[in-house]
Order: sequence, then structure tokens, then C-alpha cells
Amino acid sequence: SVSLEGRTVVVTGSTSGLGRAAAMRLAKKGARVILVGRNPEKTERTRQEIVDETGNVDLSIQIADLSLMAETRRLAEDLLAAEPKIHVLVNNAGALFPKRALTEEGIEQSLALLLVSPFLLTNLLLPMLKASRPARIVNVSSGGMYTQRIRVDDLQYEEGRYNGSTAYARAKRGLVILTEMWATRLKAQGVVVHAMHPGWADTPGVSSSLPSFYKITKKILRTPEEGADTIAWLAASEEAVESSGLFWLDRQPRTTHVLPGTAESQAERKQLWSMLEGLSGWGEGREEPNRTTVTSV
Repeated sequence: SVSLEGRTVVVTGSTSGLGRAAAMRLAKKGARVILVGRNPEKTERTRQEIVDETGNVDLSIQIADLSLMAETRRLAEDLLAAEPKIHVLVNNAGALFPKRALTEEGIEQSLALLLVSPFLLTNLLLPMLKASRPARIVNVSSGGMYTQRIRVDDLQYEEGRYNGSTAYARAKRGLVILTEMWATRLKAQGVVVHAMHPGWADTPGVSSSLPSFYKITKKILRTPEEGADTIAWLAASEEAVESSGLFWLDRQPRTTHVLPGTAESQAERKQLWSMLEGLSGWGEGREEPNRTTVTSV
């Protein structure tokens, strides 16, 4: 029942799976949706498909490879130049890589795409989000993060045998940590930040990256639309602005730790922020709060 007319939403990773489903739902609510994708033809095709289905013609596209910080920075510059307001940022772009590799900028590719890029894009867009208040940031994480702690001592996964699922889970754990830190930083500034777990959904990423798992679980996986429900709810509902810094599944806040040994220290949080500043090239020397606080705005 919520209308998003007059509000602008940026969705990264919007050409398939959860991102496409979320963009479709938000467009149906009347939002101006900016689709961020890597492939120009696929992104434009997605835009046209959403226009055809929703009747909402106020959609635009931005092209960027978000595994690269130079392109992430260019995306932010283009958005700031083109958009008078940004009310919602959905950090959804992601992939699971079976083999360890470095981007051309020297960052392990899972870390770059899943953690460093959202860190940089969000921080670069924060002035616009604050100016567009009330505003929201929705970080798409994963239940896999429950199995891992953040490894600030091996952030780029240089030690031991590389495992793509583990690298993915570590980065998604980091995104939940950033969610809590941003919530503290943005307290009473009109921007709420939430992370969410979509459940196991039948997306191209799952079928291509985890073929054995997909074969076994295909019949019980959620649809992308079901997985994207909480993304759209966090972006639109009035209830979602009553708190900040939470981790959601099926529109309900959930604990962020279920296994022993997965909690990080305050020193590790501060170190993570500092390392992401260095890897992304953002905010060198800026002070970041290292407290964990669930806030209301």
C-alpha cells in the first residue's frame, strides 16, 4: 500500500535474481529506479522489461563493474551529477567466485565486489542521502555469514586453501558489521541502514556457483521475488525507519551471531574500517566510531 512516487532508488546488481526482483517491485510502487549493471545490453533490456510490466517509465541505467574501485567511484560521481535526490541505496551486486583471483587493482575479487565496493559507494553517496532525508541504505547479505567471522588478519584470503563460499561468507559478515557501524555514525541524521538475508533463493548466482547444492535443493528454493520481499519492504515500509543497524529475514530482525567464535572485537571493527579505507582510497585519516549501537531515528 506504500507509494514511492517522488522517491529515487539505486539498485546495484539489478539485471537478474534478487536485484531485478527488487527493482521490479519498487518500480511497481512508483519509485524512480536507477538500475546499476555491468553489461549495457542486459541492463537496458532489464529496464525495458520492467517498464513493460509496471508501466513505470521513470527508470534509468548506470553501467559499472563494481569489482573495480575506479568504476565504483565513477558511478558515484555520475549519480551525484545526474540525480537531484537519492532516497534509497540497495547494495545488492554480488557473485561467488570458485577460484581466488585479484582484480586489476590488486584486490581479491570477492572482497572487492562484496565489501570494498559497497563501502566506497555508500560513503561517496552519503552526502546525497543525507540531503534527501529521510533516506535508507539496504545491504543484501547472506545467511552464510553466520558460519564465519571477519578475518582482518587475512582480509584478502592469502592464507590456506581458498574456498569461494568461505570468501563470500566472510565478506557478507563484513557487510553486516559495516551496517552496524554506519547506523552508529548516522544516528539522528535521517539515514537508516539495515542488512538483510534473503533466504536461499533460486537465482542465477546460486545455480552457477553452487551447482551441487542447487541440484539438491532446487525444489525447495525460494523464488527471486520471495527472496527480494524484505529488500523492498526495508526500502519502502514505515516500520523499517523506526530502527537502524539491524539484520533482517522475512521482515523480522534476527540475531547476527549463532555460532561461537564468530563475533569480532571492537578493535577488529576499527581495523576493518581502516583497511577498507586504504583498499578503496576513501576517507584517509577520517575517524570512525567503533561502538556497536542499534539506533532509532
